[in-house]
Amino acid sequence: MVRAGLTAERVTFAGAELADEVGLDRLTMSQVARRLGVKDASLYAHVRGLEDLRGRIALLAADEKTIRIAEATAGRSGKDALVAFADAWRDYARRYPGRYTATQTPIDIDPALAADAPGPRRAVELTYGMLRAYGLAEPDLTDAVRLLRSTFHGFVALEAAGGFAHRRPAQDSWSRALDALHTLLEHWPAPEGEEGEEVGEEEGEKEA
Repeated sequence: MVRAGLTAERVTFAGAELADEVGLDRLTMSQVARRLGVKDASLYAHVRGLEDLRGRIALLAADEKTIRIAEATAGRSGKDALVAFADAWRDYARRYPGRYTATQTPIDIDPALAADAPGPRRAVELTYGMLRAYGLAEPDLTDAVRLLRSTFHGFVALEAAGGFAHRRPAQDSWSRALDALHTLLEHWPAPEGEEGEEVGEEEGEKEA
């Protein structure tokens, strides 16, 4: 019998909390069941298995991160928006490491769930909207999105792994990196012989 009150949302949130504590790659269905005080079998009435749960965690995290970025960047433009966007990204990654990892990991997500989730699409809209304020158009927009993601994710991943051992504070390097990104975006090099292209469906949360 399924425990009263148990829902897919509760299972997902319990899984997200555990992913933050133990790491997404170490998360198991048994751990989630113990967190909720139920038998393992009870979970399968709400999620199909570990990969389905990981996908749900990724969508939850995408929604949460996007909401924080939207709140941080509201009413801002140019460098102010870039810094607010980046700081919200980094803060989420530091506060919720397991959930953040889910947004950056290839996961087989149920197409029906993905279609109803606002986070990934909203993340794309926010990112492209911020970059359009710099006067960028395709294909430069997509290139710039990938540059931002590479910089933000690379920095927070190295920081989380203890990769910045130099005595210079990581925050100082972060601030200078954002200064450099702003300067680059303001003086983005003109493309050579490339035609504009539409944003593809693959430019979801994994590109934002």
